[in-house]
Amino acid sequence: MSFAVIQTGGKQYKVKSGEILKIEKLENSKAESKVEFKEVLAYGDDKNLELGEPTISGAKVEADLLENGKNRTILIFKKRRRKNSRRKNGHRQQFSLIRINKIISKDGKIISEAEKIKKKDLEIKSEKKVGTK
Repeated sequence: MSFAVIQTGGKQYKVKSGEILKIEKLENSKAESKVEFKEVLAYGDDKNLELGEPTISGAKVEADLLENGKNRTILIFKKRRRKNSRRKNGHRQQFSLIRINKIISKDGKIISEAEKIKKKDLEIKSEKKVGTK
């Protein structure tokens, strides 16, 4: 089972091919487009591990951008007692939903590749996700 550790949006993620992730919103990206992550910190499998210092040059992870969206509203309510002072604020964090396709080593070899997914299967999964709210 091969994996890679990538850095995006100020965070680090351990990813496997075929995995669906919710990450910080990627700027200037449209849904159903290809995305490459070139900041690979490490990759390997159960036996081998390649570490970067801090990144591995030439290694990359390819992914499909499924959708851009916003999370649920988080309410921020501040009250100062006995002073009749309160403040209510809300925030909706933006995110990008991606599916990892390939993990490519620094030599250009494909370490791991996800199975092809049909659009019909993807639509069924998204309908299930929407229905659970």
